[in-house]
Amino acid sequence: MKLNLTKPLVIFDLETTGLDLVKDRIIQISYIKVFPDGKEERSNELINPERHIEPIITQLTGISDEDVKDKPTFKQLAQRLSDQFAGSDFAGFNSNNFDIPLLAEEFLRAGIDFDFSKCRLIDACSIFRKMERRNLASAYKFYCGRKMEEDFEAHRADQDTEATYRVLMGQLDKYAPGANEDPEKVLENNMQVLAEFSKMNKNVDFAGRIVWGEVKDANGKPVLDEKGEPKMIEVFNFGKYKGMPVNEVLKRDPGYYGWILQGDFTFNTKQVLTRIRLAEAKLNG
Repeated sequence: MKLNLTKPLVIFDLETTGLDLVKDRIIQISYIKVFPDGKEERSNELINPERHIEPIITQLTGISDEDVKDKPTFKQLAQRLSDQFAGSDFAGFNSNNFDIPLLAEEFLRAGIDFDFSKCRLIDACSIFRKMERRNLASAYKFYCGRKMEEDFEAHRADQDTEATYRVLMGQLDKYAPGANEDPEKVLENNMQVLAEFSKMNKNVDFAGRIVWGEVKDANGKPVLDEKGEPKMIEVFNFGKYKGMPVNEVLKRDPGYYGWILQGDFTFNTKQVLTRIRLAEAKLNG
């Protein structure tokens, strides 16, 4: 099946020094850029994280300090990657929960504000969990009919990227309209539909420190919009102000903004908080 694209789709995977969005760094990025006309471009880069790669990571990925010592840093690659990714949507496996947030952090550290909010983010893992509930190896076997170890080396970004691409294509084949008797297991070959279906949470920032919450009236009942849907507002999802609207907290405790900016939070969280603060100031200006 050919992907039904209205703009390029970047299918990608990262290998990293760990799972901490603040402290860890990318050591490999691989992607396949698929164009609406079906053309495909592939790229695979090892990246110098400018820090030691722990033995457990080398054991998982096969990537060591020696492998990356002469490779470019992410900052050196950032502008080229930003140019290459401009105007594209993104797809990956568990990418909405980890790869996209970490990639956003790396861009911001490099001084590039790549606006993922303008991109449709499609997560084959999220689709798989909602449809079948398992991991990449299981997804590959389920949708492609083969074991991953028969076709790929484990824990390599380029290998996992290829597998994810095949899984996504297999998902669209399996859940195509008319291909499945279960009406609840139908997916359109449409990137907007897939991006909406991939969403797993109500995060405003990637790390989930700020989330969307319902606006309540004086009686604690949800306030509805013109469509009859609950109105949503950004609320804190941690700490002493958990569950409280961000704009109300910033009015009540202005120092909280500075505390977060100086704290051990992701650049993206700080960026989102600043955007909310500036929008509130403009509204009340």
